[in-house]
Amino acid sequence: MLRAKDDPMLPEWYRIQHRRDEIPNTFTLTLEPCEHAPVPSFACGQFNMLYVFGVGEIPISISGDPEHPCPLIHTIRAVGNVSARLKHLKVADQIGVRGPFGRPWPIELAHGKDLLLVAGGLGLAPLRSVLYHVIAHRKAFGRVTLLYGARTPEDILYRKECEQWRSRSDLDVAISVDRGDDDWRGSVGVVPRLIARSLFDPTNTVALICGPEVMMRFSAVEVEHCGVPGEQIFISMERNMKCALGFCGHCQCGPFFTCKDGPVLPYLQVRDLLCKREI
Repeated sequence: MLRAKDDPMLPEWYRIQHRRDEIPNTFTLTLEPCEHAPVPSFACGQFNMLYVFGVGEIPISISGDPEHPCPLIHTIRAVGNVSARLKHLKVADQIGVRGPFGRPWPIELAHGKDLLLVAGGLGLAPLRSVLYHVIAHRKAFGRVTLLYGARTPEDILYRKECEQWRSRSDLDVAISVDRGDDDWRGSVGVVPRLIARSLFDPTNTVALICGPEVMMRFSAVEVEHCGVPGEQIFISMERNMKCALGFCGHCQCGPFFTCKDGPVLPYLQVRDLLCKREI
């Protein structure tokens, strides 16, 4: 019998161990392997293909701790047929998992440097694994800054963890919302505005950016404007990936295929592409 380890197009069976609603239309699934299914290691920023049998599959970033790959953790927004079906699955239901795939965040490049993480909306999920790694190896990095933007206070992802990160003396965390409410006492405005207010050594900083493409474009421009060299800025693309192996072409972005050349890409490679529509 051919196993998924022999063919990357074959999914392995995983069981839903736990599910948690995060924010409206967004939930987290914790998955454990079924009998004989392997537990592959993953690197920060990689993704899996989650397969609902009879419906289809979608790419979802792994948002757990890379040093503890079991169980697998994925945070998902219900926006299509597959994700909507995933939302209605229950504990003990089974799905297929292919992966991990893709180019990860270049965390080793940030060793000994300041690390700037800029996230927008659901873009915090692919960066959460980086934060787990940084906290576990805190002495390997200089100043670590997380800048996170959400639409409203109700849309802040991982709210309890964000508060835990903010309470740490070795992390600088700033959160901004596009629209506040009567109880909001934090920053109001788009997340790129937080960059110039942050403290980091621009010539010795690695910046990792994830979120909607327009947010990443303006954030990367602002990071570069603050003095961070373009070759030390990286973004994670969220294009529509179908095969995860570069065969189908659905995720093509100019000369790149997001699934195999990314999802993490050097900013300088895609800077001109981010400014063009319909690419």
